[in-house]
Amino acid sequence: MHSPSRVDEHPVTSDRPAARLATRLAFLVAGFGIACWVPLVPFAKQRLGVDDGVLGMLLLCIGLGSVVAMAVTGVLSARYGSKPIIIAGALGLTAFLPLLTVANTPFTLGIALLAFGASLGSLDVAMNIHAVEVERAEARPLMSGFHALFSVGGFVGSTLMTFLLSVHVDTLASTLLCAALMLGAITIARSRLIETAAKHDGPLFVAPRGIVLLLAALAAITFLVEGALLDWSALLITGKGLVVAAQGGLGYMLFSIAMTAGRFGGDALTARIGDRSMMFWGGLLATAGFVVLLTAPIAPIAMAGFLLIGLGASNIVPVLFRRAGSQRAMPSALAVAAITTTGYAGILAGPAAVGFVANQVGLPGAFWLLAAMLCLVPCCARLVTATRSHADSA
Repeated sequence: MHSPSRVDEHPVTSDRPAARLATRLAFLVAGFGIACWVPLVPFAKQRLGVDDGVLGMLLLCIGLGSVVAMAVTGVLSARYGSKPIIIAGALGLTAFLPLLTVANTPFTLGIALLAFGASLGSLDVAMNIHAVEVERAEARPLMSGFHALFSVGGFVGSTLMTFLLSVHVDTLASTLLCAALMLGAITIARSRLIETAAKHDGPLFVAPRGIVLLLAALAAITFLVEGALLDWSALLITGKGLVVAAQGGLGYMLFSIAMTAGRFGGDALTARIGDRSMMFWGGLLATAGFVVLLTAPIAPIAMAGFLLIGLGASNIVPVLFRRAGSQRAMPSALAVAAITTTGYAGILAGPAAVGFVANQVGLPGAFWLLAAMLCLVPCCARLVTATRSHADSA
């Protein structure tokens, strides 16, 4: 059986600060774009006059479009480089966001959401591939900082859109303004993105295998944890009587703040201690956070648990993406695509799976299962980082 060779990737440009800026802008646009849609959901439901069941099916279109596009993007990026995919994905977000406010039937909104999700999925994969390339060119950890910008984009996007809607700016006008901001950002990034020449002497598509399967599984677990905290943490702490219903979102808010802060400091810490220690201690800290959360007798201790989970989990995914770029089992573009797709599937399927398990053993029991799964991260840290990279030799 023919074994595919590794992709030989050679950055055409050498302007490292410019490439860093372009990558940060791509992550910022991705987080900003998806966050702009969230405040529009109630308006879409009211405009179409649909029930929660139909709305749920429509929202699933974003995930479906994203997953399909992610699988295709890995192949396209491996052949043509990440630059044109980043530009196309960002332009897609810019174009389709306003359309989400004018689609007046479930069918047309579903098609628009599919396209919006496909744009997001393409951008998500391509920007991570580009981040791997930029990080490799600089030979120092940068991935955590890039991912932090996605979180910042999400915060800015949701805040700006909520503000515009709260002062009674029309939904179409609000999305056009946000689309203009995204267009400006990607215009700045366009000339600064690295152009990659890729050469292949093996098949273009390679099924994930070897270490990439493990990387993808760990990414799925980490993303599953994040999705479960988003959808179920409020019910967990209110169900235990730790906080009142109005304060149920405090836990996820603290988790998000800790994760963003952890990623801003993650590159410097990784450069000091290496990928293996980052994965081991990060996974251990996040698991300990679950133990604190699930055994907390009072709210402040439970909130400390959310902080520990956020800090511990913050740099696990960046390490996994970096390892996807340094492994030799398959072309790095396809490996990054596999990890992104699997991780996103974890976000999509995770909350439903938690609900199913909670129905059998209770919500605390489901969260204990998440903690047990998260234990695999520190347990696999040595295996995942067996191949040395710049993060280990820094």
